[in-house]
Amino acid sequence: MAAAAAATMFVIGPAYAGQQKAGAIIGDLVQAQPSSIPHFGCESRPFDLSLGLYCYDPQTIRAAYGVQSLINNGANGAGQTIVILDAFGSPTITSDLQDFDALFGIPAPPSFAIVTMPGTPPFDPTNANIVGWTAEIALDVQWSHAMAPGASIVLVAAKSNSDTDLIAALNYAIDNRLGNVISMSFGESEIGLANPDGLDTIAAWTTALQRARQHHITVFASSGDQGVDTQSFGTPSVSFPASSPLVTSVGGTNLRFGTATNASFTGSYQFERVWDDPFDNNNIAADTFGAGGGGMSFLITEPRFQQNNVPDAVNQTLHGNRGVPDVAYNAGVAGGVLAHWGVGAPGATSFFLFGGTSAGSPQWAGIVADINSALQRPVGFINPWLYRLGGQGKLNGLTHDVTIGDNGFDSVPGYPASAGYDLSTGWGTPNFGNLVFMLSNPPSDSDQGSDP
Repeated sequence: MAAAAAATMFVIGPAYAGQQKAGAIIGDLVQAQPSSIPHFGCESRPFDLSLGLYCYDPQTIRAAYGVQSLINNGANGAGQTIVILDAFGSPTITSDLQDFDALFGIPAPPSFAIVTMPGTPPFDPTNANIVGWTAEIALDVQWSHAMAPGASIVLVAAKSNSDTDLIAALNYAIDNRLGNVISMSFGESEIGLANPDGLDTIAAWTTALQRARQHHITVFASSGDQGVDTQSFGTPSVSFPASSPLVTSVGGTNLRFGTATNASFTGSYQFERVWDDPFDNNNIAADTFGAGGGGMSFLITEPRFQQNNVPDAVNQTLHGNRGVPDVAYNAGVAGGVLAHWGVGAPGATSFFLFGGTSAGSPQWAGIVADINSALQRPVGFINPWLYRLGGQGKLNGLTHDVTIGDNGFDSVPGYPASAGYDLSTGWGTPNFGNLVFMLSNPPSDSDQGSDP
């Protein structure tokens, strides 16, 4: 745990207005045993954490969410490109991806390109901010690829984590048509944007995201890792850009896949609850790692696609404001995903457990790339169609509807999960099968109206 704790110091830090914070959360450093199946002991640990954190590999996550069936049927992202938007870049990301693929037997992507925006500073191993973003990049690139092994990947590295530089990088990706799906695993508290400069920042993001929609690009953003966030400014808040109605925001769950008591890659889907780590071991301080971001925006109006389709009780809570998240995904550090991060631990068999809603955004991006490959066209902006299906009850059985837990964090009460849409897990996590058909046949953007 000492190495993991040292690495975490580089990743976790305060968020400042005008700066986006990478959300990757690091748990244990673990060593692979390439000749064994599974490769890591944490893949079969008890859920009660009595032997430490349990973990998941790509095969297990694919099985949990039905993604393997997509890949087996040829929907593997072929012909598509996923854009990963992050800051600063990473000197080890190419070898990190190679080591990840080699261990788990995943074919290399057709291409992996890195766009480093002009003015990006050289890598500085003593700069905690820059080092923290390398961890985010490792998670985002490897796990988007794990869900869409046939897709190409472009990492666009903004010259810094300021809103201005990240918006410039997003516009570059749109202008150059780098890909039809974009993942953004970062955020900042809305409260820090509640001033004239902050509102200008939101307006600039909105202009760029509207252009993404016009180009039929699907954009995902992680919803944050501190529940009903009071960490930055002492007042409940949600994370931006996840609160933009022009992105699909991804909340967090704790996934249990295996037997009734233990993780196991040969097991089955057991259940999920709202991410609130660690919830099941009295020997570890509550909320050690985080909780899924969610709740009510106070700067952005509730879009019609949401207002018209969520339960009345949710609308009463939102008071006409945008609610997040839209969907969810495994985010637990207890139940973290395995990724190679060469900056934190050189050596091809050194892996880390990663958690946070940062893990869900790139994986959802990979899944949409799979759907795009099956359709041979981009699905584009999915929120109106997603909410319409949910409001009509047509997501029943097609998503894992998370109904256990809440996203309270650090003694701040959270929003409870409930049947249907809720403000901690949205419409739930993917359960692909018929869902791929439902999501892959939306009307064109022009048929979904101008909302938001």
